[in-house]
Amino acid sequence: MSETQSTDVDRLSRVARKRDLRIAVVESLTSGGLAHEIGAGEGASNWFAGAMVAYMTDVKQHLLKVAPGVDPCSAECAEQLAVGGLELFAADICVSTTGVGGPDPEDGHPPGTVYLGWANQHQHGHEHLQLDGDPEEVLTATVDAASRLLRERAERFDHLPEGADAPTRNLV
Repeated sequence: MSETQSTDVDRLSRVARKRDLRIAVVESLTSGGLAHEIGAGEGASNWFAGAMVAYMTDVKQHLLKVAPGVDPCSAECAEQLAVGGLELFAADICVSTTGVGGPDPEDGHPPGTVYLGWANQHQHGHEHLQLDGDPEEVLTATVDAASRLLRERAERFDHLPEGADAPTRNLV
């Protein structure tokens, strides 16, 4: 775990425990690397609902409700992965990773093209990254960026007054 990841995960852990948040991640690009880092957070068994690694399109469509025909390396896909993970894990916040690690382009996307999706009960969005380096460097930078994004989204809950806009979960 890089120093940046460690700081982000420590802060995420603090906020998640304080606010009783349920965190999830969905990975297409990072092959479990993000879940590995997040799961190392203090008390993760109490706030880290889980993760899914989904590479195949039919798995993304069936389990995460990604719409047919969506480019797997796109902002739209990243957002749909995060929204699907939010629902699947009954989470308060979900972050997703998708893109092209390299070394070669895929489907017209250059290596290092990365999309991070995020979702909570009220909204969703994405970040686009264009990273340089070999595949390992791209994956490491993606996990760093996704850890930061997850921490930032969780910290938005920390700025609310106690009890305000408390997480609501529909567990079935």
